[in-house]
Amino acid sequence: MANSLPDRLEPGAPYPLGAMWDGLGVNFAVFSANAHQIDLCLFDPAGHKELARLPLPECTDEVWHGYLPGAHPGTVYGFRAHGPYQPQYGHRFNSNKLLIDPYAKKLTGPFRWADALFGYRVHSNKHDLSLDKRDSALAVPKCVVIDEAFDWSRDVRPDVPWSETVIYEAHLRGVSMLNPDVRQHERGTFAALASPRFIDHLRDLGITAVELLPIHAFLDERFLLERSLTNYWGYNTAAFFAPHAAYLSTRRLNEMRIAVRQLHAAGIEVILDVVYNHTCEGNELGPTVSWRGLDNASYYRLIPGDERHYINDTGCGNTLNLSHPRVLQMVMDSLRYWVSAFHVDGFRFDLGVTLGREGNGFDPGSGFFDVIRQDPVLSKRKLISEPWDVGPGGYQVGHHPPGFAEWNDKFRDCARRFWRGDSGIRAELAARIAGSAELFNHRFRRPWASVNYLASHDGFTLADVTAYEHKHNEANGENNADGHNENCSANWGAEGATDDETIKATRARIARSMLASVFTSLGTPMLAAGDEFGRSQGGNNNAYCQDNELSWLDWQAADSKEGRALTAFTARLIALRRQHPLLRDTRFLRGEEDVVPGVKDVSWFDERGEPLTSDAWQDPEGRALTLRRAGSDLEGKIEVLLLMHNGSHVDLKFVPPAPPLEWNVLTDSTDPEAPVHRLDGGELQVGAHGFMLLAARPPRAQSTTPAPDAGDPDQDQDQHHGPNQH
Repeated sequence: MANSLPDRLEPGAPYPLGAMWDGLGVNFAVFSANAHQIDLCLFDPAGHKELARLPLPECTDEVWHGYLPGAHPGTVYGFRAHGPYQPQYGHRFNSNKLLIDPYAKKLTGPFRWADALFGYRVHSNKHDLSLDKRDSALAVPKCVVIDEAFDWSRDVRPDVPWSETVIYEAHLRGVSMLNPDVRQHERGTFAALASPRFIDHLRDLGITAVELLPIHAFLDERFLLERSLTNYWGYNTAAFFAPHAAYLSTRRLNEMRIAVRQLHAAGIEVILDVVYNHTCEGNELGPTVSWRGLDNASYYRLIPGDERHYINDTGCGNTLNLSHPRVLQMVMDSLRYWVSAFHVDGFRFDLGVTLGREGNGFDPGSGFFDVIRQDPVLSKRKLISEPWDVGPGGYQVGHHPPGFAEWNDKFRDCARRFWRGDSGIRAELAARIAGSAELFNHRFRRPWASVNYLASHDGFTLADVTAYEHKHNEANGENNADGHNENCSANWGAEGATDDETIKATRARIARSMLASVFTSLGTPMLAAGDEFGRSQGGNNNAYCQDNELSWLDWQAADSKEGRALTAFTARLIALRRQHPLLRDTRFLRGEEDVVPGVKDVSWFDERGEPLTSDAWQDPEGRALTLRRAGSDLEGKIEVLLLMHNGSHVDLKFVPPAPPLEWNVLTDSTDPEAPVHRLDGGELQVGAHGFMLLAARPPRAQSTTPAPDAGDPDQDQDQHHGPNQH
C-alpha cells in the first residue's frame, strides 16, 4: 500500500466535513481557523505504522481539505496540525500530536495513557506553557474511513406519541453483562441489546423507549485507571460521530444498526444520551487528542483576558464553544448523523443548560436551541434536556423552549420526601402529580415536557432510596467524598441489607408507592433499568466508575420471587397508564368546568373526602391526598379516577368524595397482587405509605369532554388552578 500512495493530495472539496468515500477515492475536510497547515497521516490497517504524511493542499472558509484518489473504506488515518503553541493566547498547536478527526465515524485501537498524549511536558516547571515534542501516535486511536451502506427499507420508526411514551434508562453494557441468555463475547455490546430476552422484558413491562447512556467513543480518565477503575458511564467523549469500540462485538457499525432495527420491530424507540457540553480533553493540564490540537481557541470557551484557562460550566474542565458556528455545526451534524445513519429516535442532552449558554448566560433562544428547533429532521425527534449545569444560574428546570422535555428533579425529590413521610410536602406533591404546571405550562408546552422519575443512573437506585440513609461510595476511591449527600432517603430501621421481614415489607411497600407516583402522574415517566426488580448498588450513589457487578443488572435477582413480584407490579402500573388516558392527559388541568354535574376535570380532597381548604393546604402535618380526575376513556366515555395517597406512618381511612359513585379498586400498593375489585361500602383503608387507584363511571356517562386547554402563553400561572394556588 505504501508504494501506491501519491506524493500529494488533490485539492478536493471543503464539504462535507470528515472523510467521505465516493467510490473512487476519499475526500478529507477538517475545520481550523488558526492552523498554518494540517497534515493527513495515513496508517497501516492495524494503525501501528504511519505510512504517509500528506499536507491538506487547500483551505476554503477555514476548512482544510484534500482528496486521496484510490482510497477506500477501511483506510486508517489521523491529522496533525501546525500552528502557534501559545497557551496564553489560547493556541495549543503541536504537530507532534496525532489528532482524531472530529468527524471520525469509526475508531480503531485503544487509548494508551502516556505522557506523550499531552501537548506540554508533564513534569516541567512551566507546566502547560512548555512544549512536548514526543510523537503521540502510538497512544491515540486512529480514524477509519467507512462505507455507510445499510438496508433500512423495511425499518418502521415506532414514532410513539409523547403522551404514550415510557422511558427505560439503561447502560448498554450493564444490561447484558450478567445476562445468561447472551453469549459471553456479545455481553456488553449492541448485539446483546437486541437479545430476545431483553426485548421481551421491555415489552412485558410496557416500555416504549430505551434511553442509552453515552455510546459515543470515550476516554477513561488516567486517575481512574490508576485506581483500577474506568469511566463506566462514558460521559467523557472522544468522538461525537463514532460509537465506543468496545460496544461492538463484531467491530462493525452495522451491529448497532441491527440492534436499532430489532428494537423498532418490537415497537421500542432508541434515545441516545449525548454529551456535547465538554470533551475528554479536560482543562489546560489535560491531554491533546483532537479539538485542542486542531483549534483550541475556536472549539472551547476560554476565559476572556486569560485565554490559557477554560470556562468550566460543566465541572469537567472545559466547555465546548457552541457560540462558534463551526462548533455548533459539528454538534448538529453529529445529531443528524445518528438519526440518518442509525435511525435513532431522540436524544437526551447531558448538562443541557451548557448547550444553551450564550455570552450573558443561559438563553432559551440560544443558537443551539434555535437551530435544533427549526431543523426539519431533528425537530421531529424526541429531545430531552438535563436542565442544569454547575455554572452561574445553572438550574433551569422549566425554562427550556417548546419542543424539549426536561428531567424534573423536583418530582424526584418531592416524591421521595412525601413517601418518606416528611412534613409540609402535600401541596408540592399535588403540583408534581398534576404535571408541574407552574414549571411547564407556558409557551403552549404540554405535560409531557416534565420527565418524571424516582431514580436515574446518577444517584441512589429506587431500592437504595428505601435501604440507605447515607451514601456508601467507598469503592470509588475518593473517601466517600463524591456524590450527593442529600438523597431524600430512609433505611426504615437498618442501613442496607437486612433479614428483618418487617423492614423489608415496609421498604417494598414504599418502593411500590413511589413507582405508582411515577406512572400515574401527568408527564413522561422514566424508569431506571433494574428498578423494576429492586436492583441495589449497595448504597453507592455515584457509580460512574464501577464497571462490575455493582452496576450491572443482576438477572438472577430479577428472577427471584421478590424481583418477579415487583416487575409484575411495575408492568401493572404501566398497563393502567396505557388503559386510562386520564393518567397521561395531553393537556394541563384547570379544575374550572364540570365534566359531569359536581365533578370537574381535577379536584383535590383530604382523606375524609372533603375539599382541601387554604388552611389544609398549608397544614405541614397533612400527609393524605386524594386527586380526582374526570374525562374520556379509550372508548370516548366519561370515566372518573381517584388517586389516594397516604404518606403517613399509620393506616388511614379514606372516604371517596361526593357525589357517590360505584368504585373499582384498580391497584393498591399495600396489596399489589389484589385483583381489580368493587369497593364495598363508603370508605376504605389505605395502609401506611400506601397508594390506591380507583375508577368509576358516572351515571348517564356523557360522550363529551371539556374543551382543550388552549392556554395563554402569557397568562399568570395562578390561572391554572394547580394545587399551589389553594
